Amino acid sequence: MAELTLVSPSQHPLQPLVEGALQNALRLLEAGIRRSEQRLQEFEARYGLSTTDFVQRYENDELEETLEFAEWIGESRLRQRLQEKADVLRAIRFAD
Repeated sequence: MAELTLVSPSQHPLQPLVEGALQNALRLLEAGIRRSEQRLQEFEARYGLSTTDFVQRYENDELEETLEFAEWIGESRLRQRLQEKADVLRAIRFAD
């Protein structure tokens, strides 16, 4: 478990400011995840293949290397990174 202590010379409480910033960051990540999922659905519809199956076949070198496939794998990895970051933000709790 990671712990963070914040110190400010201001008399204003920091927790509401930090909570707001974290919520804003989470909203941005969730918007990015939605855009990425939409793009992945477009690839899936175009090729009649789920992203999970595509990634497995791509990583096993069963597919020809194309620009579209490179974009698809990149989008899949982007969604994964965005989801991991969002999960970290959702798990943050403030100590009392």
